[in-house]
Amino acid sequence: MFVSLVIVTVFMSAVLLVSAGAKSLRTRHITEQMTTLGVPQSMMTYLIAAQIAGAAGAVAGLRWGPVGIAAAIGLTLYFAGAAVFHLRVGDRKGALPAAVLTMAAVALIVLRAATL
Repeated sequence: MFVSLVIVTVFMSAVLLVSAGAKSLRTRHITEQMTTLGVPQSMMTYLIAAQIAGAAGAVAGLRWGPVGIAAAIGLTLYFAGAAVFHLRVGDRKGALPAAVLTMAAVALIVLRAATL
């Protein structure tokens, strides 16, 4: 079970860091998407920080379980919120990845709790 936890943790951390990097570059695609979703540019720093903290917490959670569970709960809320923001503007295509990542974050909670 711990191997599954490591695989999901590495996957989530990679996705989070790539996403945070894309947001920090403020590419046209990301800027347009955030504008469409109604996310102010002033919030980008907080979203980037949340993603980096989530990745760090998930990795640290491999060593210390409670940190991993807390990080996974935060990631679940982050991605569920992202899915809601996409659905709110009718962006079903954008909501799908957020929903999948919400389920992956829930899997992190379950796997980490099972390996304590």
